[in-house]
Amino acid sequence: MDALEGSPVLEEVLGDALPQLELFHVKLATEGEPRGIIGPRDVDIIWERHILNSAAIVPFIREAVEKEQFKTIADVGSGGGFPGIVAAACLPNCEFTLIEPMERRTEWLAECSEEMGLNNVTIFRGRSDEMIEQIKYRRHHPFAAVTCRAVAPMTKLAGWTLPLLKIRGKLVALKGKSAPNEIEKASKQIRQYHGYGAKVSEAEVGPGLQSTFVVTVERR
Repeated sequence: MDALEGSPVLEEVLGDALPQLELFHVKLATEGEPRGIIGPRDVDIIWERHILNSAAIVPFIREAVEKEQFKTIADVGSGGGFPGIVAAACLPNCEFTLIEPMERRTEWLAECSEEMGLNNVTIFRGRSDEMIEQIKYRRHHPFAAVTCRAVAPMTKLAGWTLPLLKIRGKLVALKGKSAPNEIEKASKQIRQYHGYGAKVSEAEVGPGLQSTFVVTVERR
């Protein structure tokens, strides 16, 4: 039994997206571990560790795209749908492209999108550098924002994400406590890929729950 099942915190944080995310929770609880999407120790804490943690990024995405005509977001290394599926449920007026190279995970993402009725999700099976190539040769438009969670340290992430962005687009990355240290180590790579204004913000996960951290970087 998930520790937060039935908690008023869920509706408070997730609002109108709660019914869709309850479907996602059921799918994760029943199929997530056997299909290698979540670990065995996560089964009783899916709401906090995966869904609410992913939703903490939503206000930052909303701010990043609020003035954009085309609210397009690429989620790099979507894996089990964190934060891409969760953010897409919370932001139905935004268009999400979930970038994931592993076939079994893209199958999972497609099933989740369909079962949750997410009409604002496209799945791209491949690595971010393949999408970067498409943007470079104008086969795909650059994105207003790029998201990711627990994909790689900022030294690698800068090159995987910043080239996906339009000018003045924003990287919004869920990170742990080491975020300030990561930004410092990656300052050269951030500049190399035209990033600037790297910032770490504390992001609330929910009342009484441990907060997380979000790194934002703009593209010149």
